[in-house]
Amino acid sequence: MKKIALFLLAVTALMAATPPKPKLVLAIVIDQFRYDYLTRFRAEYTAGFNRLLTRGAVFNDARYVHFPTVTAVGHSTFLTGATPSISGIVGNDWYDREEQKHVTSVSDSGTKLLGDTGDGSSPHRLLVDTIGDELKMSDHNKSHVVGISLKDRAAILPAGHSADAAYWFDPKVGNFVSSTYYFADLPGWVKDFNSAHPADKFAGVKWLSHTMPQSGKPLYDAIDASPFGNELVEAFAERALQAEQLGKHDATDVLTVSFSSNDYVGHAHGPYSDEEHEVTVRTDKVLERLFQAVESSVGLDNVLVVLTGDHGVAPSAEEDKLNHMPGGRLPGDTVKNAVNAALVSKYGDGNWVKGSWDLSIYLDRDLIESKHLDAAEVRRTAARAAFGVQHVFRVYTYDQMLAGAISLDDVGRRVTNGFNERRSPDLTFLPEPYWMFGSSTTTHGTTFSYDNHVPVIFMGSGIRPGRYSESIIVNDIAPTLASILDVEAPSGSVGRILSEMFQ
Repeated sequence: MKKIALFLLAVTALMAATPPKPKLVLAIVIDQFRYDYLTRFRAEYTAGFNRLLTRGAVFNDARYVHFPTVTAVGHSTFLTGATPSISGIVGNDWYDREEQKHVTSVSDSGTKLLGDTGDGSSPHRLLVDTIGDELKMSDHNKSHVVGISLKDRAAILPAGHSADAAYWFDPKVGNFVSSTYYFADLPGWVKDFNSAHPADKFAGVKWLSHTMPQSGKPLYDAIDASPFGNELVEAFAERALQAEQLGKHDATDVLTVSFSSNDYVGHAHGPYSDEEHEVTVRTDKVLERLFQAVESSVGLDNVLVVLTGDHGVAPSAEEDKLNHMPGGRLPGDTVKNAVNAALVSKYGDGNWVKGSWDLSIYLDRDLIESKHLDAAEVRRTAARAAFGVQHVFRVYTYDQMLAGAISLDDVGRRVTNGFNERRSPDLTFLPEPYWMFGSSTTTHGTTFSYDNHVPVIFMGSGIRPGRYSESIIVNDIAPTLASILDVEAPSGSVGRILSEMFQ
């Protein structure tokens, strides 16, 4: 009898360990948000971040294990748990060899933009599903899933294939827009929100030493790289909560919200700038407004909050110099030009580089074939030219990646996790730590700690608050949510369940 009692006690304890199903999952990404932003400005957090840091499970060694560390890849990882090798989202942009053109992670010429003219966007390039997709399949579409951001990719990729809607801000018109992928026309509540011209209230407003333009497209273009982009997203999220009745259905709903202004401000000013400090402290207040809206609408006891960043960022070259650190900035096309020049010198005239984005180079395979050249040898020639560029740390060819013939230290593993046979470039290169290619004040994309170390915080009923120091990967978020929600883990998920935080 004693053994039976102990067995039942153990089973009861295990059953109690999983948090209760929430009415709403509030999934938040802060674009370009390094982990140290939580600690560096901690004394100034009195609102949303303070709530998360005191009531949430805070994982202080959460990292991305893929390359490149850019917006589309981070957002696709968030609720799929997949690496780019599986998800197919290998960058913000790439050269699609089947379509023979430059594409973005969400570009879709088969859809139309709603709220402006032109092609729309969709998740059709995402090869795996998300937590929202698993929920909707499990409950026959009773769950409602909505994604919101300033950026199309940041709204679309976390929400998934079967999302009810994704909305993003279009600076050409100063409104939130969507795509015919989701519906034939914008919902009435979105049109009402836009009709009030919400971005116009920031005309002429000052923040630090900056003054917003007075009107029109100059104002809308400036919204992104100011704290006011986050305020717009939060206001729109509040309206979506009410209009879509999120958290009030017979199944768990999902609202994904991505705050992009931190990224734009970081690129323009650097992670140690007054501007980045200001936008981060203001984000604390923005998060609290969102939490209070959720509390009023659904009750936070019925909500599971999960927050992360999609990538970090390097210090600017100027900041490195001031602190006697290695590092600097080179023109963005330095490696591309070196590769093209080497191929012209050896194989003759031609535009050998078909496309170059972030730290990737796509060669013109048709040109290589037309000259009856050995493609692997051409790539080796290109790699030697790239490695000859000062401050290039490593270069990998498509053939090395395909054969798995690379050094499997942490850098190599992350690059391998980013390789997709159909979509990855012919040449991948990494700069030395703290060096960057491009014209912005600073950037991100590498495998190094400043780009891959981000917060992961869970907050809600059944989550044990505290600081957790064991190493985790951001891919762990999706299977953890699947366990809590009693659904199958997303198809490409490679993470584990973070059961140590369960009450």
